[in-house]
Amino acid sequence: MKNFNERIMMKEQTPYLTIDSINTAREKISTAAKLTPLQESFRLSKVFDANISLKREDLQPVRSYKLRGAYHKIKSLFEQGKTNGGVVCASAGNHAQGVAFACNELKINGVIFMPITTPKQKLEQVEMFGGDFVKIKLVGDTFDASKNAAIDYSEKNGAAFIHPFDDPQIIEGQATLAMEILEQTNEKIDYIFVPIGGGGLLAGIVTVFSVLSPDTKIIGVEPKGAASMRASIDAGYNVELPKIDKFVDGAAVQKVGDLTFEICKDYISDCISVDEGKICETILEMYNKDAIVLEPAGALSISALEQYQEMIKGKNVVCIVSGSNNDITRMEEIKERALLYKGVKHYFLVKFPQRPGSLKEFVLDVLGENDDIAFFEYTKKNSRETALATVGIELADASDFEGLIQRMKERGYFDTYLNDSPNILNILV
Repeated sequence: MKNFNERIMMKEQTPYLTIDSINTAREKISTAAKLTPLQESFRLSKVFDANISLKREDLQPVRSYKLRGAYHKIKSLFEQGKTNGGVVCASAGNHAQGVAFACNELKINGVIFMPITTPKQKLEQVEMFGGDFVKIKLVGDTFDASKNAAIDYSEKNGAAFIHPFDDPQIIEGQATLAMEILEQTNEKIDYIFVPIGGGGLLAGIVTVFSVLSPDTKIIGVEPKGAASMRASIDAGYNVELPKIDKFVDGAAVQKVGDLTFEICKDYISDCISVDEGKICETILEMYNKDAIVLEPAGALSISALEQYQEMIKGKNVVCIVSGSNNDITRMEEIKERALLYKGVKHYFLVKFPQRPGSLKEFVLDVLGENDDIAFFEYTKKNSRETALATVGIELADASDFEGLIQRMKERGYFDTYLNDSPNILNILV
């Protein structure tokens, strides 16, 4: 952006953070966080008839933007002599890796509380980045249980608690990403799509763009099953959701930060949610078509483009790709969710007559030419005329569904459609 330094002096500051404090954060994290590319996506630009660029935070040393805030916070405490008792945090993923990296780089002892259910891959990553300076404690089945244990440890041992998002210095660290974006382009940015978990990244983007690029429309993006920022904006105060879908683990937060909410609520242009199935579809597309590996939270901003398809035509758009810490063991579930979302994967309870040839009849007369059986579970019961089988069918196109249902009912095979029964479906998927 031209005359960048002059614009810093001209614009009004936000009441919470300043451009000067964010520039200080940039200096502090310069030895740890990378200047990640703002990369044009030719495929997405063609699909949406827009100029779409990706801010590739998945290329950070810990494969997420979380390093920025964690490193800035811990280094600031270190310089103030407040890390003699070490640091402590709670996290199930990216924040833990950022804290571990900072502890190792600055030679500060850290304790990281993580849920007992944390995948082994994430534990190994934290151990690798932290080295001898970090200890992991597995407590509870949820993040909240780990967080409470971490706070208790902080109070008893004098360790500094490193909050994952609701802290001014964490936000300043995340805001350095926004400064980079504005320096990496001479073009006006019309839209920027930002993933939301606790709101630390969004608050950083708002702080910078409201001052240096006030005409840019800031679109916050949440997973449909954990849309806590949207709920808070609608209510007019910070709301805690009673229940969330934890699939998008990097953004599944029951309550956004009090500070981040106050910063964001009056400045963002829109706050939208994306179905978890759509996020899965985006992950697969980005891997297969662009060779980019994304975690669910990292795919949020790109997944939202479809909802803004008409508005962004011909516009300059930035999507923040927030991270790529995706466990390969989740890929089968990701594929399954994507197929269900696209309407090409369907599960049924099917009534099979207890006579020879009934399965052959089902395959030849009920299934369409391009339909495929992807799941089949059946036990023959000689004492009954019919027996139920659980059948998963994958269609070539979602439009084939109505014909399949009609043929099943006409020939007496249909019993129950299971896609509308989430508790049963969760057992199968």
